[in-house]
Parts: sequence; structure tokens; C-alpha cells
Amino acid sequence: MPPSDSLPFHVLIIDDQKSMRGIIRQLLSRGGISGISEAENGEQAIELLNKTQNSLPDVILCDLYMDKMDGMEFVNRVRRDKEKPYYQIPVLLLTGEKDAFVLDVAKQAGAARILTKPISSEQLVLEIKQVIGFAG
Repeated sequence: MPPSDSLPFHVLIIDDQKSMRGIIRQLLSRGGISGISEAENGEQAIELLNKTQNSLPDVILCDLYMDKMDGMEFVNRVRRDKEKPYYQIPVLLLTGEKDAFVLDVAKQAGAARILTKPISSEQLVLEIKQVIGFAG
């Protein structure tokens, strides 16, 4: 993709599967997003967010089911920490879950969107642009 098509976003990917983080990274890169950081679970992501308060991501893509701290607990924790600068970063949960109750609870916990795997690069970038409010 030519540099003129690049988007000025920084995305944090949280997924316990290295291969899935790689797939998401490829989808983002195809969509023109190169500012990407990664975490293996919610605990690691919270640590990263606390360390990088001056260069926080614009959006967080998080798996729903992970060891140590899953996506639901991560979203809940981020939304509870109202004093933290990352409190209002949009969190998009990426999942294969189909249970409407589980997805509704995730939304109530504070997820900006629930995205279903598999997802195309175009759809993923569109969702990111919408939650960030990017009109360019």
C-alpha cells in the first residue's frame, strides 16, 4: 500500500494467540495502519497502558477469551479507572462468540463494538475509523 494511503492511527492488539496477533497486524497493515503494539492478555495490556501514558493507542482491539485477564475483565477494568488517561480509548472486542447474552454483557461493560471473527481488512479499518470519529 502506498504511503499516501497510510492512516495515522496507533492500535493496541490484545490476544493470547501469537498467530492471531499476526493476522490482525496483517489486516491492519493492509488497511494502511502501521502504528501497532501488542499484548498477550489484559494484564499485560494494562501494564503497557500505564507505562506509555504519553503515547497511548487511539483504539484497542481485544480478544474476548484469554488467560490471566480476558477481554470482558479488561474492558471493565479500563472503564472503571476513570482517573487513567486510557479510560476513554475505544475498545473493540474481536470474537467468534455467538451467544447474544455474552455479547450484550460485553457491550454493557464498555466495549465500543463487538466484531465477529473472521473480519476483512476493509471492515476492520472501517470500524476503527467509526469509533475514532475519523472522517478523512
